[in-house]
Amino acid sequence: MLEKKLRAVWYWICHWACRLFCILFFRFRAYGRENVPAKGGFILVSNHQSYLDPVLCGVALKRQLCFLARESLFGNWFFRWLTFSLNAIPLRPGEADLSAVKKVISKLKEGKGVCLFPEGTRTNDGKIASFKGGFSLLCRRGQAPVVPVVIDGAFECWPRHKKIFSGGPVTVCYGKAVAREQAENISDDEFAQLLAGTMRRMQNECRLRQGKKPYDY
Repeated sequence: MLEKKLRAVWYWICHWACRLFCILFFRFRAYGRENVPAKGGFILVSNHQSYLDPVLCGVALKRQLCFLARESLFGNWFFRWLTFSLNAIPLRPGEADLSAVKKVISKLKEGKGVCLFPEGTRTNDGKIASFKGGFSLLCRRGQAPVVPVVIDGAFECWPRHKKIFSGGPVTVCYGKAVAREQAENISDDEFAQLLAGTMRRMQNECRLRQGKKPYDY
């Protein structure tokens, strides 16, 4: 119990430090936070623009998040300790990782939020790419509402070919949740297409709101 409380304190210390960092360097803004459930398990499905994305998805929320992260990212001992301390769950990409599935389902049953990046890797051009197979299994088995999330601006601040980030405006938009019953009534491909289409529309609406040119999908 004491360890659990200490982990929670550590999470919120990091949360507020990251929130201040995002406000100072990225003029961070978030919209639609009311769409994230106030209690119970839920899944955030986000596009993937930069290394900063897990931070950007979480700093606007008043609830803790767990994150799926590629197993290869846990090689460095310090990064491994840090990510584990902040609720990261290692995932073996390209295969049915049943261990990760069980951990995600367990977190959701505990009433926690889990953040997924179904593109599997960072974007090359800022657009939302096709989703990798397997993520819909987590959404279905988790039996929790799915909240689509769009990050815009992080690609310009830290594209995958740059070693370090630069300052600039970043916006995060949380869309209306997709009920688990809706996910259960369509195929995996249809579910992936539904979320990808929703998030692409959200992304262009977000860009238009900021006076940016929308992406051509």
